Amino acid sequence: MSDRYIAFANSNVGRRLVGALGLPAPVRLERWSAGRTRPVAGALLLGGSGQLGEAVLTFAARLSDSAYAAIDGQHGLRRWTAEHGPALKALVFDASGLARFEQLIELRDFFQAALKGLDLCPHVVILGRAPESLKDPIAASVQRSLEGFSRSLGKEIRRGGNVQLLYVGKGAEEQLEGALRFFLSPKSAYVSGQVVRLSACAEQVRDWSRPLAGKRALVTGAARGIGAAIAETLARDGAEVVLLDVPSAKDALDALAARLGGHGLALDICAADAGQALVAALPDGVDILVHNAGITRDKTLAKMSEAFWNSVLDVNLKAPQQLTQALLDAGTLHDNARVVLLASISGIAGNLGQTNYAVSKAGLIGLAQAWAPALGKRGISINAVAPGFIETQMTAAIPLTIREAGRRMNAMGQGGLPQDVAEAVAWLAQPGSGAVSGQVLRVCGQSLLGA
Repeated sequence: MSDRYIAFANSNVGRRLVGALGLPAPVRLERWSAGRTRPVAGALLLGGSGQLGEAVLTFAARLSDSAYAAIDGQHGLRRWTAEHGPALKALVFDASGLARFEQLIELRDFFQAALKGLDLCPHVVILGRAPESLKDPIAASVQRSLEGFSRSLGKEIRRGGNVQLLYVGKGAEEQLEGALRFFLSPKSAYVSGQVVRLSACAEQVRDWSRPLAGKRALVTGAARGIGAAIAETLARDGAEVVLLDVPSAKDALDALAARLGGHGLALDICAADAGQALVAALPDGVDILVHNAGITRDKTLAKMSEAFWNSVLDVNLKAPQQLTQALLDAGTLHDNARVVLLASISGIAGNLGQTNYAVSKAGLIGLAQAWAPALGKRGISINAVAPGFIETQMTAAIPLTIREAGRRMNAMGQGGLPQDVAEAVAWLAQPGSGAVSGQVLRVCGQSLLGA
């Protein structure tokens, strides 16, 4: 469904009226499109003085064909200034070397100057070291303070921009390129204010144009909406896709599978023999498992029937757990596989009339966190993606006033698209994204709910 306010606010007449009245003026977000050769279509500015910046320099030319430094000669790059430099599309600040409170002024100095020269839809990444990995309590405190800074900057940057903080563990430097290819590109258009921890991972992407080549992916709830977008994006990135949905959606499922060169599988995931049936349908196993299938049955708790409660938990929480366990027990889920669970910000912040839904989505986050250590022994990563307000058929049916509130209650002042969720899933499905496990990635435009 189209967002008429964004269309109006970005029209010639709308810009003048919105500016005169002091109304929010959300920018149309740039999203990934076919034919791009580099993640960053514009100037990239590098700052900071830690060791991680040196690691980024080794592949910076693959991110952007126009890289600059904040200090003349730093990293062997030309100096960028707001007066003479090009508009900035991406910024990377290495804060890993900050160990004393007095050094935090470097954040102000770098970003205050850079904010004066931003292009539309800029992407910012701050690099640090996980506070819990540092023995010096002052250094740990300084690194922890980066979270407050990055989230605040995400709410100030405007212009359709976003800000992330990556805590890079020892040995994880080799996975920085994959992370920055996502977070500095339009693939992360609706992701902001996130704190992600990278750990060492032996797996590597061999071909950035098709990072999932040779992988087989299973996507549940794939017939339409977000599930269909996930299937399309995984196929775009080279994966062979197996699409699962309920038998009543078989026609739409088979049509999408045929278009993507994949396979359709009509199955009730809550059936008593669903696990056995799924294992039998996947004789060659899977490398990527995406649990997207989900339902809502909204009522306030006072009016919540047992049937409404149980049906939501059965589909959203119990089925993913049981199906994943069945695939693990049968060896169908390969070593070094990637598992992604579709949670929701409702599972983080709660939502009126959705106690059952919030319970199920919070439970998925719990599964990711609880399973990560054991699955990690086989090189398998498991993470949750938590969408916020996404423009789908479901949200189009929400009453107008509630729908508008949902769209505007985030730092970007708009709803996301199914593609935004799909891009996040596709990144977590990459071989090198085994560096991320047991974590939650919110795709919500930095929602004010649960922030």
